[in-house]
Amino acid sequence: MEFDQNNNLSGPPTQGPGGFPPEPSGPIPTAPVGHPRAQRPRRRTIWRVLLVIVLVFSILANIVLFTMLVGLAAMFATGTGGILTEEVIRQGDPAAKIVVVNVQGVIYGDLAQSVYRQLKAARKDGKVKAVIVRVSSPGGTISASDQIYQEIRRYRREEKMPVVAFMQGIAASGGYYASVACEKIVAEPTAITGSIGVISSYFVVQELLQNKLGIVPVTVKSGEKKDWLSPFREPNDVQLKYIEDRLIKPAFARFLEVVAEGRKGSLTAGQIRPLADGGIFGAKEAVEEKLIDDIGYLEDAIALVKSMAGIQDAQVVQYRKPFSLMNFLGYRQGKILNLDRRTLYELGTPEVMYLWSAF
Repeated sequence: MEFDQNNNLSGPPTQGPGGFPPEPSGPIPTAPVGHPRAQRPRRRTIWRVLLVIVLVFSILANIVLFTMLVGLAAMFATGTGGILTEEVIRQGDPAAKIVVVNVQGVIYGDLAQSVYRQLKAARKDGKVKAVIVRVSSPGGTISASDQIYQEIRRYRREEKMPVVAFMQGIAASGGYYASVACEKIVAEPTAITGSIGVISSYFVVQELLQNKLGIVPVTVKSGEKKDWLSPFREPNDVQLKYIEDRLIKPAFARFLEVVAEGRKGSLTAGQIRPLADGGIFGAKEAVEEKLIDDIGYLEDAIALVKSMAGIQDAQVVQYRKPFSLMNFLGYRQGKILNLDRRTLYELGTPEVMYLWSAF
């Protein structure tokens, strides 16, 4: 009987309301807190710190990269100012350099500044032993031609090294004016030179304005000669004689003086005057008239300047302005005729030039 009673006591537990087991009356024991659970918050903290560090470095790297890109874009857009890059055109001993200074195109103020910068770069290079001035120009303004002449003469005087002119294509009028600043002149067989003289020209728009457009210009001046020569009326003989005496003759006398100084020992003033009628000369005739010294190519000019400098081997270099997007766009824009007030003024104002006008 006891055995049966015990079995009945150990039978199924009493069910509570709804058929569910009754809730325990005492506190529910909890599992002890284990070690792995305590480390989870720390692992999350470490990952957060690492992510913050990576994010900070990423931001700094992007800032540095953006700054570099802005700098490169600025250099690409505006160039590097007056800095010139050196380009090797003939290999040789880099300890002895020959610099080729380029005088190319119609001579205006910007070309004179370019020659100044090239010679300035040559001054700073202690390895330069000689200079070749490569001239390919029909001439240009009186002022710019004379500036180039003076810069070459000053370089020769201060640096005490040989400077040779090399005429390529056309080296006439202001181009010849610049060439005589050099110690010797070599010209290609097909080069054109000479054209020793002065020219001035301008437009007279009187008939166009009055007869075609019905515009009558009005000029108020303080003296009779203030608007000589005016683009609004045809000049008379008195006005033309005035310009000839005040501008043409002094500029022509300066040209003769420069040629006499540059070709001293080869030509006298009396020999130069008959050649200064504005005429051009081929290379062969120029040698015969002693306007130049020899006929040859760039290699011949290099050999000549080497012998003058007393060197056997040399690296031949030239200076180039780095590419600039702004300069390129400005060049393209310059091809479009812009008839603004300044352009009209320049077209209507006489300009005295050392220029071969057939160019």
